[in-house]
Amino acid sequence: MQTDTATGKGVLLFPEGVLELNETAEEILTRCGGPTVNEIIQALAREYDVAPETLTADVHETLADLRERKLIELT
Repeated sequence: MQTDTATGKGVLLFPEGVLELNETAEEILTRCGGPTVNEIIQALAREYDVAPETLTADVHETLADLRERKLIELT
């Protein structure tokens, strides 16, 4: 994951190209690499001062979409 210097937006680089990330995906992916999915949801809920339940579906859908595209691997 990098920041596009032209747009300032987060992008995910992969062998076949570049995927421009929306704000939600970028916020989720910056937290990956250690915390569990539930911990990511809790951190986002604290940061945005919302109930974790309001984020759960979005986080799971975003990760599932990226996994289906084979852009991330969940462990």
